[in-house]
Amino acid sequence: MTEARTKLIIAIDGPAGSGKSTIAQHLARKLGYVNLETGAMYRALGAKALESDVPLDDENQLYELAQRSTIALDPTPLGNRVLLDGRDVSQRIRDAEVSDAASRVSVHPRVREWMVAHQREMGKLGGVIMEGRDIGTKVFPDADVKIFLDAKLDVRAQRRVSQVSADDDPSRAKRIAEQMAQRDKRDSTRAESPLVAAPDAVKVDSSNLTIEEVIHRIEEIVEERLAAHDFSRGTRAGS
Repeated sequence: MTEARTKLIIAIDGPAGSGKSTIAQHLARKLGYVNLETGAMYRALGAKALESDVPLDDENQLYELAQRSTIALDPTPLGNRVLLDGRDVSQRIRDAEVSDAASRVSVHPRVREWMVAHQREMGKLGGVIMEGRDIGTKVFPDADVKIFLDAKLDVRAQRRVSQVSADDDPSRAKRIAEQMAQRDKRDSTRAESPLVAAPDAVKVDSSNLTIEEVIHRIEEIVEERLAAHDFSRGTRAGS
């Protein structure tokens, strides 16, 4: 018997640096939902692959590594703690080499299948803001709210520079932009669950918007869906 949901499943997809994490954390706090940062799960596995000297292009070894791993997200008021086999790797997974490893790990179909199964289990009862690159298309294609958050490459690169450094270094921004462009290409051209907007996703381009403006726009979308959903019947109002 399927357990009835009493809260929304909200999917936020988009490329690196588009603002998914910031928006998801804000909505989770406001709604009392859990922010499931699926990208952090791939980063954790990428970090473990680097530490274990598992080749990032060896799908079988990576799948076996995933099966031997425990990846958990521990919500805190300041965001998720990412636990890998019980060890806090929240800071480690933000390193550039780990970000690149996560992108390379994520192209393998068996690894993605393992991740998707865990992500579905974590979010099946609703009350979640799930962010990633294939949430609205693969993990929860029937999510109640689907947002595809995007921004121009140079804007995303500068945001990432600001996250890791207070200096305004054009050369660093250029390097990060090049890395992002490579990751965008890998994510959007992979055979399994490529990075694309779901047909019914609301697209939001944050290039020329403040974070407050983006939050306001997405809050409006969520409030509309909350008003339209009749959880007492497990259906959307009017359906």
